[in-house]
Amino acid sequence: IIPSGANRALFIAAPIISVALALVAWAVIPFDNGIVIANINVGILYLFAISSLSVYGTIMAGWASNSRYAFLGSLRSAAQMVSYEVSMGFVLISVLLCAGSLNLSDIVLAQSHGYFGISWLPGWYALPLFPMFVIFFVSALAETNRHPFDLPEAEAELVAGYQVEYSAMTFALFFLGEYANMILMSASTSVLFLGGWLPPLNIAPFTWLPGPLWFIIKIVALLFVFVWVRATFPRYRYDQLMRLGWKVFLPFSLFWLVLTAGALEALGWLPV
Repeated sequence: IIPSGANRALFIAAPIISVALALVAWAVIPFDNGIVIANINVGILYLFAISSLSVYGTIMAGWASNSRYAFLGSLRSAAQMVSYEVSMGFVLISVLLCAGSLNLSDIVLAQSHGYFGISWLPGWYALPLFPMFVIFFVSALAETNRHPFDLPEAEAELVAGYQVEYSAMTFALFFLGEYANMILMSASTSVLFLGGWLPPLNIAPFTWLPGPLWFIIKIVALLFVFVWVRATFPRYRYDQLMRLGWKVFLPFSLFWLVLTAGALEALGWLPV
């Protein structure tokens, strides 16, 4: 069903854009050493640009529906996604400072060196950058409109938000895009903080499993946390959501970025 007052072209294009953007971002995600569709040197920038564009699908859906409820829902959703992208940007800068590269494969390989000169230990960035790891994952929850930040579909407030006028396959495409984004964010978190395709310990029997299998295991573990959070926490109010993004995550991620840069410079650990 397409509402008679809706902009037909944009109404149909919005869910298609949401799914398409969630899929094209996979082009730079490395599954193993050398197994990547596009091994570009600016992989992080590409990933960040694609995640930023996903706001357009939401805004288009709300505006094209020609409904006040849908439009209000899309504005709230867009504000939410933009707010958490800022702190995610600082997290990404912290990671590339440690790795010395924007290439996602190089970032994974930079985590293959163990700490304290012990080669079999994992060099995952989730350990020294643990607060940034938490901020990135919580921001991923907000970015993908997942619980406890699923304000766009809070039924009691907005009659299901920006997709309220959608039905059948166009409605399904929004949720396909949402779940594709969940998997993408889990993959990104794995690449940036959990060593991507690298095993937890560089010794047998961990090294017996192939790299892509370890990568899938990490993605599934992070997806479990997505579902676990949904079953555990109550939904945030909108003012709480914005306060967390702008008054907590933004200043803290900026502080930790400066701290990371200062520590790397002082200890002489900046990558060449």
